[in-house]
Amino acid sequence: MSLEIKVPTVGESITEVTLSQWLKQDGDYVEMDENIAELESDKATFELPAEKAGILRIIAQEGDTLEIGAVVCTIEEGGAPAGDAKPAAAASEEKASAPAATANVADENPDSYAAGTASPAAAKILREKGIDPATIKGTGKEGRITKEDAEKAQVAPKAAAPAKEAPKAAAPVAVAGSRNERREKMTSLRKTIAKRLVSVKNETAMLTTFNEVNMQPIMDLRAKYKDTFKEKHGVGLGFMSFFTKAVTTALKEWPAVNARIEENELVYSDFADISIAVSAPKGLVVPVLRNAESMSLHEIEKGIGALAVKARDNKLTIDEMTGGTFTITNGGVFGSMMSTPIINAPQSAILGMHNIIQRPVAENGQVVIRPMMYIALSYDHRVIDGRESVSFLVRVKQLLEDPARLLLEV
Repeated sequence: MSLEIKVPTVGESITEVTLSQWLKQDGDYVEMDENIAELESDKATFELPAEKAGILRIIAQEGDTLEIGAVVCTIEEGGAPAGDAKPAAAASEEKASAPAATANVADENPDSYAAGTASPAAAKILREKGIDPATIKGTGKEGRITKEDAEKAQVAPKAAAPAKEAPKAAAPVAVAGSRNERREKMTSLRKTIAKRLVSVKNETAMLTTFNEVNMQPIMDLRAKYKDTFKEKHGVGLGFMSFFTKAVTTALKEWPAVNARIEENELVYSDFADISIAVSAPKGLVVPVLRNAESMSLHEIEKGIGALAVKARDNKLTIDEMTGGTFTITNGGVFGSMMSTPIINAPQSAILGMHNIIQRPVAENGQVVIRPMMYIALSYDHRVIDGRESVSFLVRVKQLLEDPARLLLEV
């Protein structure tokens, strides 16, 4: 008796996942709770465990997009190979090496359980096209209908009209140098990022206000205390902790910047869960620093450091990337001098940090050189008025240019 292993429910907003990698091969013996595959959603990568011990029979292929509840594989009754006995996968390879005539007969056997059966990805494509799988001849293993078969099916019904004689094209112009192209399938994460960015631009009244910050006071403070800070707390003193502390202080004074729209209501949070934009191998992610308003500088640095390591190793959980109330993104680490960050929905505002540039500025009637940073606040005008957005950003600027205010909370 075999057991179907299906795509589990991994989050309320997640309706499909991508099978990114099989950790076991077809025919392998697997133990109960042993990880057999990696699934990738639009928010995180997670592993699929075996729900019983037995022989793995793969149904979905790597790269397939699967709906929640779709069958990924089955596990058949069977014991672990004893001693040096060959595993099922090796036995199947030996069968494959039998005479070609025998193999051909097996491939064309209409009684095969796989013949005419569409993979989950292929079935989805055929449903969307309104094509009966019975009309498709599968080219996959044992006659299974693959995703490629389903994609090609749209061409077959179209009768080709008699081709008109095309005018003779001019001879192509020789171009020096390589002109290679490559195509890569968009990951679930990248597709979701694309959808959300377009959605935010279309569904919010987004505006951006700018200001600039003299970073000299913070740089002087860091230079003076960075060694003592690291020796005492075991973590470096970076700019992000100052910005996070300044933001959480300003959010208390301007709560609308920390609000969001839910249906016909405005939701105000008396806490600050700060989403920190982090560059990960598969794209930009925004893990959340919970209750950042109650954290000290060293607690913020440690929290951000731990989230950054998890992001780099693709170990972030869905819970760690949902529920933020305000986002900070730092394009300055890549050299950006000024940009307009896009709101991280359903939040209503995002602060963009930029590169620190030595620029001439006027101080007390004198032109001096200072390390200056442009900062940008993008906000949803449906929730936040111009007075609130500008005042919030000015308050952040004041706190950063006089960091003693952060410690004294004045």
